[in-house]
Amino acid sequence: MSTPLTCNGVVKRRNGTAVLNDVSLSVEEGARIALLGHNGAGKSTLIKSVLGLTGIDAGSIAICGHAPGSAAARRAVAYLPEAVAFQGALTGRELLDMFAALAGEHRADTGALLERVGIAKAADRRVSTYSKGMRQRLGLAQVLVGRPKLALLDEPTSGLDPVSRYDLYAIIDDLAAEGTSVLIASHALTEVEARTDRIAILSEGRLVADDTLANLARAARLPIVLKVRASETDTADKIAAETGGARINCTSVEIRCPADEKMQALQKLSGLGTAVADIDISPPGLEDLYRHFSGGDA
Repeated sequence: MSTPLTCNGVVKRRNGTAVLNDVSLSVEEGARIALLGHNGAGKSTLIKSVLGLTGIDAGSIAICGHAPGSAAARRAVAYLPEAVAFQGALTGRELLDMFAALAGEHRADTGALLERVGIAKAADRRVSTYSKGMRQRLGLAQVLVGRPKLALLDEPTSGLDPVSRYDLYAIIDDLAAEGTSVLIASHALTEVEARTDRIAILSEGRLVADDTLANLARAARLPIVLKVRASETDTADKIAAETGGARINCTSVEIRCPADEKMQALQKLSGLGTAVADIDISPPGLEDLYRHFSGGDA
């Protein structure tokens, strides 16, 4: 399996401050990687460095073995910025035809691409009449031109309604299945949690986490949460006392415990019989892991 993007020990300084500090990150063929980090963490700088729009002070970046900004690297990479800006006087079809020609894809079926992103009915309208969500879909169609080896998506769901967000991730899944590597910079943690293969977290220019969600959860050793509903109001105190949990309202008790002590906690709750009406088990989610690895930054 090839690795379309490889970053080794990347350092970028601005006014004497390291915006990127020894960042090493690889994106394998067909992988969907979420790049997370608070504002100023270095996400945009890393993407600009991969695109060849800004130089680096140390380390190396390779796109399919080529230097950022080279003709070969540009052919391999597609980019969707958070805020797309297109020539409003052109129609969606004209604009996509122009991008296909610039990419050397003269036989590209731009009509099918517009259909795929859900704006075929607006293909012959001027882009100036498009909503923000429609322009974002047009930007995604541009990404699809030429089947890139690497797709860099910066806040791709910006301006999209819930249905459109679902459609976008379905397209991302298709891209990955066809072998395109996808790097998604996002603040929408709940979206990327279930739709990516790996999580990479930047904090103050450093890569503080890079692994699958399951492996990050094991490494963080964050507690799981058992939310217990008592059968009656007066039994909630009993459940809290027996389990060491905390009563959070009239009939609910919250128990936090390490993952390897979950079964012990459940056995203790089972021994309380009819005092327990229901139990919900919540493992640490991506928001919890993000707070843990980024040092509390949200």
